[in-house]
Amino acid sequence: MDFIKRAGLYLRQKIGRTALITLIMSAIMIFVLTGIIIQNAAIEATNSAKNSVGTTVSLSANREKAFSSMRKNQENSLSSGASSSTMGRPTISLPSVKITTAEKIGSLENVAGYQFSNSTSVNASGFSAISTSSSSAGPRGGFGGNESTGDISLSGVSTTAAESNFKSKSDTIMSGRGITSADKNTHNVVIESELATSNSMKVGDTITVKTTDDREKSYSLKVVGIYRAKTVSSQSGQGGPSRPGMNQDPANTMYSSYTLAGTINGDTTSVNSVVYTLTDSSEEKSFMKATKKLISSNFSLTSSSETYALLMKPMKNVQSFANKIVWVIGIAGTIILALITVLMIRERRHEIGVLMSLGESKFKIVLQLFSELFAILVVSLIIASVAGNFVSNAVGKQLVSQQITATQTTRADAGFGSNRQQGGSIDGSPMGRNKQNAVTVTGRQVDTLKTKLSGQAMIELGGLGLGIIAIAVIAGATPIFRLKPKKILSNE
Repeated sequence: MDFIKRAGLYLRQKIGRTALITLIMSAIMIFVLTGIIIQNAAIEATNSAKNSVGTTVSLSANREKAFSSMRKNQENSLSSGASSSTMGRPTISLPSVKITTAEKIGSLENVAGYQFSNSTSVNASGFSAISTSSSSAGPRGGFGGNESTGDISLSGVSTTAAESNFKSKSDTIMSGRGITSADKNTHNVVIESELATSNSMKVGDTITVKTTDDREKSYSLKVVGIYRAKTVSSQSGQGGPSRPGMNQDPANTMYSSYTLAGTINGDTTSVNSVVYTLTDSSEEKSFMKATKKLISSNFSLTSSSETYALLMKPMKNVQSFANKIVWVIGIAGTIILALITVLMIRERRHEIGVLMSLGESKFKIVLQLFSELFAILVVSLIIASVAGNFVSNAVGKQLVSQQITATQTTRADAGFGSNRQQGGSIDGSPMGRNKQNAVTVTGRQVDTLKTKLSGQAMIELGGLGLGIIAIAVIAGATPIFRLKPKKILSNE
């Protein structure tokens, strides 16, 4: 093991050169470690957000087909001689999801649970709805199948705990409780705090509402909870049809069991939409394939994976950038060390010639060079482990901030921001509100990157470092195998 002893003697004798190479190697290792830490943190953040949001599939009316049927009916009417002035306002008919079919789908494998959504509107009786003068709360554009709208929006769900606004904390229970599965077939409701305050309502009170049709049938509702809304509520977001003229103030939205909304609508066998939560996201395609066999083309399936991919774009970009850091610094570091090794060998030709003339093998001379760089690598890894986490934290914060800003700008340009302010769904589908809330939930989860130094990261760095010095030594030591001791010493 004489070559190890010679490596140690050389490093001590050439302390200045050793310090310079250590500095270069440390800089390479710090930046490579920064890339590895940021990459691992981005992967962890992505997986964590995906697990917390969960994979969901929404079953609702196929709006594209409904609009196509509406346009076809208009064309048929015009071709039969009817004038556009006498045809009246075009209407779109959206089919409802049969509860029996929805439950059959819910019994498929990989379904963790499902949420029914049903909507209707009623008029307040004996109390006053909250009115607003905001232009955003006025009539919304679009086609609706029901011209008669009330001043109270009734959002029927399976449970409020599974409702997107409550999951995203846009709506929070202030007193009492939310709607649960035990409220099925009851008249229990949860009302907004502003509505409760303005009408001196409290948990346990009974209120009356009337239907918006000619019957004006009255229903007595029991207040079991009071919630506070932070964002604009949307009837269509709950899976119901868009109703022009409805008061969009969030205080006028009540939550109830989906059965109550169905009773008021006059249809207790159907719901507007169903959202299924899957246990395994990898089985999403097989679930959708099995579901399509149970439904007609009048219905559509919308997966949260598309929304998830958009929301995770900042983390994906950070992950990609970190991967590029590792590759670029690794390649550049290999080239730099290879050049340094070549220059070192040129300066040490006499030393190498003497060793070879004394019978030392070329392989052991190469091992000596490798041992020298390996000793420097160990010191550089220690330095990188101390400084790497601080550098990665600073770089990671800057990268995430830039990526989130870029993504938010892109979404705003695409119309995300304006639709949310107006209380409409993003794409006009029942999943619109879910997408908005998913933006809120995931946005809070990916706006920070928790970088930390782990044993796995150090193992990756050490392996990369060994690879770098191995390639550098092989590239730099290639001329050694062509050297002849007699020629080297005779030229000195």
